[in-house]
Amino acid sequence: MWEAVLHETLLNKWYHHADKVSYITEHTYEPDFVKEINNKTILLEAKGRFWDHAEYSKYLWVRKALPENTELVFLFANPAKPMPNSKRRKDGTKRSHSEWADAHKFRWFSEESIPDSWINKKARNTEEFKQSFELKEQE
Repeated sequence: MWEAVLHETLLNKWYHHADKVSYITEHTYEPDFVKEINNKTILLEAKGRFWDHAEYSKYLWVRKALPENTELVFLFANPAKPMPNSKRRKDGTKRSHSEWADAHKFRWFSEESIPDSWINKKARNTEEFKQSFELKEQE
């Protein structure tokens, strides 16, 4: 109401709500792992799960800000895990982490599907890795 009175009196020669100004809130992102592969910087985000909409939508903004020769790739502990707050479909399933990544054109892997050239293959046979893999399977 006050603005309307101002516009009709003191500021009657001014335009009222005539422009929109876009702005960006600056944030930083710290990827879990970084490696140069075939002259491309790969930011590997290891996700046990997404916690909420704010978290997974952040990655859309991160990707927009990346330099041309950089790619954000996900390594999902369980690609079939349902997204938080996803609605049950008619078939009873919910949208999974991998379906979200596919829909947004992110490349993703699981521990089983990550390219051998990206990992230390010998580490798969260590007791430490086998135990962590067993713990993941129990979740």
